Amino acid sequence: MDSVKTRPPLTGHDDAPVVSYVQKLLEDAVALKASDLHFEPYEHQYRVRMRIDGELREVASPHMALKDRLASRIKVMSRLDIAEKRLPQDGRMKLQLDQGRELDLRVSTLPTLFGEKLVIRVLDSAQSQLDLSLLGYEAEDLERLLAAIRAPHGLVLVTGPTGSGKTQSLYACLNLLNTPEVNIATVEDPCEIQLEGVNQVNVQDKPGLSFAVALRAFLRQDPDILMVGEVRDLETANIAIQAAQTGHLVLSTLHTNDAPATLVRLRNMGTAPYNIAASVSLITAQRLVRCLCPHCKRASSVPAVIWHKAGWPPRLHLADPVPVFEPVGCPLCHKGFAGRTGIFQVMLVSAEMQKLVLQEAGIQEMTRQARSEGMSSLRMAGLRKVLQGITSLDEVLAATREST
Repeated sequence: MDSVKTRPPLTGHDDAPVVSYVQKLLEDAVALKASDLHFEPYEHQYRVRMRIDGELREVASPHMALKDRLASRIKVMSRLDIAEKRLPQDGRMKLQLDQGRELDLRVSTLPTLFGEKLVIRVLDSAQSQLDLSLLGYEAEDLERLLAAIRAPHGLVLVTGPTGSGKTQSLYACLNLLNTPEVNIATVEDPCEIQLEGVNQVNVQDKPGLSFAVALRAFLRQDPDILMVGEVRDLETANIAIQAAQTGHLVLSTLHTNDAPATLVRLRNMGTAPYNIAASVSLITAQRLVRCLCPHCKRASSVPAVIWHKAGWPPRLHLADPVPVFEPVGCPLCHKGFAGRTGIFQVMLVSAEMQKLVLQEAGIQEMTRQARSEGMSSLRMAGLRKVLQGITSLDEVLAATREST
């Protein structure tokens, strides 16, 4: 698919009802493996975009006169107040597909200058890759991660920005650990992947079901493994750490730029350094980059000087020029790319790292220690993917900083 097929404009005189139009857009989003669907009103146009492989692409431009009808239809489907147009709203709906398949969709509305913008997040468990070995981890990093999640207790944290695949990584871990002999519970906002045999709970603000409240309840239900969608505050962090120190394996996420920064972030939240050192066993930071299309990628090369400027250490020998691949584009991809893979930074919290935590060391000192123990930067992990012909240099440069 060299480009997303754009749907014809829907006008106020179109015979096709808005109901069918929205349904077809949602079905198209699922077929194209889109993660999000954006309905956006502007002064002189109304556009619909899909995020596919991390990139937004325009797929439709309905008539401006239909913006309120489209918004109302989506709000009805997600049980939102159609009369409320001045405040943001959040809702959920289910999409019925062929063969009895059903998808969860998360809906967010936002009042803008020219009408309500709506974003629909597609939560498709069937499209989620739950095999850790296929996510993109290097062999040594995967071995470290497996050792951490197979330990009887400890806190394993996955970090990265929104949309970097953190939830998928956590569920790949849970999928590996999910056996009849263990009791696994998760609390998320919301649950994006359904996993048979795992007790999953959605955060609900109105009745007061927060991450902390759910965690406390889990600890009274004889758990072996706990997964917290995100450590957002000190209360949640302390309960998760307490659970990790009392014989439970705890998996969670945190928003930081890289693995060493996570330890400092926990400290800045107010968590006692001795609790961090005693509970956190491993941290993995991650990003997603687009994969080169295997059908049309073309061999190319980059001068070694550019490669070293990108972050490759001069001490590591490379051919000059460096052989790489570049995107081309064909009917089976979009501008030379098809699908995405992860690049990862895995940091084991060793005894030496625990000492630095107790000393309240800074990020730079922790980073030096972690690198001396074999931790790679995100940039280096990405450059290795380029050398392997999986992605392009531009993709890695766009997704990472040289110091991470």
